[in-house]
Amino acid sequence: MSQLQGRVVASGLGFPEGPIAMPDGSVLFVEIAGRCLKRWLPGSEVKVVAELGGGPNGAAIGPEGHCYVCNNGGFSWRTDDGFTRPTGEASDYKGGSIQRVNLSTGKVEVLYTHCDGVPLHGPNDIVFDSHGGFWFTDFGKKFADRLMLGALYYARIDGSFIRRAAFPLLTPNGVGLSPDERTLYVAETETSRLWSYPVIEPGQLQLQSFPSPNGGKLVAGLPGYQRFDSLAVEASGNICVATLVRGGISVFSPAGELIEFYEAPEGYCTNICFGGPSMRTAYITLSGYGQLFEAQWPRPGLRLVA
Repeated sequence: MSQLQGRVVASGLGFPEGPIAMPDGSVLFVEIAGRCLKRWLPGSEVKVVAELGGGPNGAAIGPEGHCYVCNNGGFSWRTDDGFTRPTGEASDYKGGSIQRVNLSTGKVEVLYTHCDGVPLHGPNDIVFDSHGGFWFTDFGKKFADRLMLGALYYARIDGSFIRRAAFPLLTPNGVGLSPDERTLYVAETETSRLWSYPVIEPGQLQLQSFPSPNGGKLVAGLPGYQRFDSLAVEASGNICVATLVRGGISVFSPAGELIEFYEAPEGYCTNICFGGPSMRTAYITLSGYGQLFEAQWPRPGLRLVA
């Protein structure tokens, strides 16, 4: 186990997630509690790009340069000694959606709220493929007396096509593609399990039969009480999973070996993305205390297709 080495570059944020390292050196991210999309640029103040409402969660840049956001519909919150955490659904929760943000104008469009008549409950994380479509997880939704199951979806950017590719998953969160795009990875929060799926074609996965609970192959899991959040993939194919409770980044090989663990300054280490000229700068959201953390990574991250 090693400590994350780096620095806090932005603080006072409203439960940040979904970081995106941009070519100009800035970082886009959402504030779930703040219900908006923001941009951090070195040497400048953090600025609001768009007001999104609900609960903006994962985000990714599409092939035409717009930002696509998974909106979970909103949470209720609790703060103790400056540490904030979600506790349930927002009082105005009406369902989840996929939103598109024009970064030049701040215009927000809603692309999807349903799939085949079934509402999206809590879209969480998103990754684009080289075909111009995107995979996203729907976490489900936690209520005081029940937990709605989640799913994995594929959709197109023009709003014309959405397909449920795997169901049911138990709190699916992070999603990512292998460098050759032949394997899709999904991390489940409450089980602290990492699953993989062979990609047959855009929107279609090779699903395993029972006893797999969700059609996936178990890659790895962690003992004790730990929880998984978002993930990012290295250029080598390793999967870096943001890990809660024992906050940090767990790095797994595609074969499932836990290669290393980097301990974060807090337990709500929720997201990681890679950027910089050599893709060896990691941007990590420390959400409980509302911080964006910059660290030098020992290996290059995978350069995303969009």
